[in-house]
Parts: sequence; C-alpha cells; structure tokens
Amino acid sequence: QVQLVESGGGLVQAGGSLKLSCAASGSSFSMNALGWYRQAPGKQRELVAGITRGGGAYYVDSVKDRFTISRDNAKNTVYLEMNSLKPEDTAVYYCAASRLWAAIGPYDYWGQGTQVTVSS
Repeated sequence: QVQLVESGGGLVQAGGSLKLSCAASGSSFSMNALGWYRQAPGKQRELVAGITRGGGAYYVDSVKDRFTISRDNAKNTVYLEMNSLKPEDTAVYYCAASRLWAAIGPYDYWGQGTQVTVSS
C-alpha cells in the first residue's frame, strides 16, 4: 500500500508559477514511477507528467517546456514545477505512483488531489 499526500496548490495569475509537492510513504517497489495527473470539470483525467526512478521523464504535449517533474528518492517525494501557467491548466492535480517502471504508467495509487486555479 502507498499513501500519497499532495501540497502546494493554490490560486495564481496567468503567467505565474507554482510548485507542487507529493510525499509518498509505503513500499518503494510500489512507486517505481511517480507522476502527476490533473482533471478539470467536464474533462477527462490526463497524465501531465511522469518520472522513473532513474529520472527519465514524460510530459503531455500541452505542458512541455513549461512544467518540470523531479523526484527525491531519499525523501520519497515527487515535485511538479509549473511555469508560465495558463487558465487551461486549472484543475485538481493528483499525485500518483506506479508499480511498473515506465513514466507513462499505468499508475496504481492516488493522492487526494490539490486544487490549482489559474486566473486570467
């Protein structure tokens, strides 16, 4: 079992930056890949970014060159640095962990989510 707790969400103006953090606990073998999903009202949940234990990263096209995912394996923590935020980035962001190794998942465990709101 893996527990994931997100923090760092909030309200930011378009063009601003925000950094999300996720503290993970449980079996390290259940968090070989870590990632961030987001879901906006009326839209499908999408994988925003994922990262392997070795640091290989995946990004959805809409956030490439704006978001950076990183992890600290010693602290069991994954981060999502979001820059040049746009109103369409507004969503609930969920931290996720995968038993598998690929950054794209599939992901098995989920946090409760943190709200990110980008105003125009």
